Amino acid sequence: MTRRPLPRPFTDLLVPVVVIDNAARTAELVSALLAGGIGCAEIALRTPGALLAIESAARIPGFRIGAGTVLSAEDVDRAVDAGAQFVVSPGLDDEVIERCAHHGVPLVPGVATATEVQRALRSGLEYLKFFPAEASGGRAAIEQLAGPFPSVQFLPSGGVSRENVASYASSDAVFAVSGSWMASRRMIADGDFETIAELSREATKLVTQLSPAS
Repeated sequence: MTRRPLPRPFTDLLVPVVVIDNAARTAELVSALLAGGIGCAEIALRTPGALLAIESAARIPGFRIGAGTVLSAEDVDRAVDAGAQFVVSPGLDDEVIERCAHHGVPLVPGVATATEVQRALRSGLEYLKFFPAEASGGRAAIEQLAGPFPSVQFLPSGGVSRENVASYASSDAVFAVSGSWMASRRMIADGDFETIAELSREATKLVTQLSPAS
């Protein structure tokens, strides 16, 4: 059965992928991202403190928090209960799709092939994570997929960096770019929030200038 498309998950052009070990660092991290012009982030469910970090970020006005590395329906439940406002998955899983629809939370599932894009479209999903972006052909592959699927917009993730983000951001088929270079796990653990704010400002300026939507 064809489902109605879910809404756009966020309006930001940059989505930091955050791996955080100490949830107590969340407020400082969010403050640094906001200072750099970034109003959302994806906290990966890879550490014991991830859900607590989502809870903390969800309480901060003006910031949109999502859950990443969501692999199961149970992950969706836990993330939504913690306050996640959107969900990102590395792959295309029917149970994850169904549970996100049940909760009414936007989902950005991972795809890398035309077959997966078609499956996502049949589920009413048009905002898709292209993953792993660099290993799957980079911007050139996104442009090729955009030909037969003009309604689809991609979030490249995996191998996106300070050096190649400009190439992705300037594509008409890209609605946002995802990466961790502006807020790495090490920077967060070390409390290097000044560098996070600086790199966020740099990335925001670059992406805003180059994005076709800007």
